[in-house]
Amino acid sequence: MNQERILVVEDELKIAELHRDYLEQSGFQVSILERGDEVVSRIKKEPADLILLDLMLPGKSGEEVYRKLRTFSNIPTNMVTAKTEEIDRLLGLELGADDYICKPFSPSEVVARVKAVLRRSCATFNEGPWLTGGPIRLNPENPGSICGAATRQPHSQRVWPALSHDEKTGEGLQPVRTSEHCAGI
Repeated sequence: MNQERILVVEDELKIAELHRDYLEQSGFQVSILERGDEVVSRIKKEPADLILLDLMLPGKSGEEVYRKLRTFSNIPTNMVTAKTEEIDRLLGLELGADDYICKPFSPSEVVARVKAVLRRSCATFNEGPWLTGGPIRLNPENPGSICGAATRQPHSQRVWPALSHDEKTGEGLQPVRTSEHCAGI
């Protein structure tokens, strides 16, 4: 089974564990980080499909983390925070968050919001000449259009086997030699 990976960044361990329990019950694979200054290096090593990001974190604020992530990644991010004033919510959404969830929250609603954001993040993948191989779908007309577990990061920032459609057999994605097809990636 191919599980989508969620990174929970929350310094209150009981809240992080609550997120983990509900998300795992819904079929997600969940990792937890408690410090903002650990997020960027973690995402570069182990991409996630979505991040639940608290804003008030030790080490580095959630806003700083989010800005840094956006310099190299488009991973969907839901901000989950005690900052409940309208101005805070508007700033989070204007910054580019995919969703903004105020504490206290309903764990079931958080799961529903995660699912909704993940659906939208792949909504554009229902049109076009898609090639499918296992859990990954690729649009050969737009090499940056990749969908599947932990593939929402721009491909130029990831190391992954080059894939190609077998024109002769019409079969799905086939491994090809990286040197032939990935110059500049």
